[in-house]
Amino acid sequence: MSVSHAEPRNRTAFDYALPFERRIAELHARLAGVSAPAEKNRLLRELDREQKKAHANLTAWQRVQLARHPLRPRMLDYVKRLFEDFVELHGDRLSGDDPAMVGGIARFNGRSLVVVGQQKGSSTDERITRNYGMSHPEGYRKALRLFEMAERLKLPVVSFVDTPAAHPGIEAERGGQGPAIARNLLELMGIRTSVFCVVLGEGGSGGALAIAIGDRIAMFESAIYVVCPPERCAEILWRDVDKKELAASVMRVTANDLLDLGVIDVVLPEPGGGAHWNPDGAAEVLAKELELFLRASDEGKWSPELRRERFRRMGVWKEVE
Repeated sequence: MSVSHAEPRNRTAFDYALPFERRIAELHARLAGVSAPAEKNRLLRELDREQKKAHANLTAWQRVQLARHPLRPRMLDYVKRLFEDFVELHGDRLSGDDPAMVGGIARFNGRSLVVVGQQKGSSTDERITRNYGMSHPEGYRKALRLFEMAERLKLPVVSFVDTPAAHPGIEAERGGQGPAIARNLLELMGIRTSVFCVVLGEGGSGGALAIAIGDRIAMFESAIYVVCPPERCAEILWRDVDKKELAASVMRVTANDLLDLGVIDVVLPEPGGGAHWNPDGAAEVLAKELELFLRASDEGKWSPELRRERFRRMGVWKEVE
């Protein structure tokens, strides 16, 4: 007898509320049962205050928790909300297809473009099928095939980053994981079409970077971008995984940290207390940023030369007394 791992269909953000979101969850629950306009408006005002209060001074570790939230919108959630006529393309033309990496052609406001990204999955069954967004070599080769196709067809690329890391298994290493990622980094630096990248949740290590070389890098405010998970960093530095919160802080993993460091170009605000509470609002924010990018693309603002220059500027530092 087979056992399904899928969560009940009525699971909501209330069921997964983090400790600092409990009051927000309570107010959402109360709003669902209120019809009187005056009471509803009062609760909405209180909800707005609580959301601002809860998110005003979040720690780096709390941002990590939000980035990993099980109901955070995934790549295909944004594809459904942003694009028309999405046609998924499969296979790397060498060894097979990787469901953790999704790509194809779509239209945005009537304009054709190529879409590539990691899909973590929403239900437990889908997460297992998608390998939690951790791609094998064939996934990175598929992404590269689509990048090259976009260049030939003169179509802009939109890349969705959402993975804890590339798949770490022996079979991936045997299949050429390292060379596949390195090839993507090399080719994306020179591809002659505009590339827009957005970090949705987790941007982990080379697995994220392999599809995050672009002309403009956006990042949702509760997403993270890391060289390794804070838990692993704590184990390496202090031999103590319980220091993961300290590790998250010193690693500077948050969107605002990375904006200050010049790694990304823009932080996308998450309306309604976070993308997991308001996926439609998050998609609207991303749509506006994508419109600006495509307008700049039409004006010839992006080029491989400028793309390489922006990456050369990263990592410059100085010691301060």
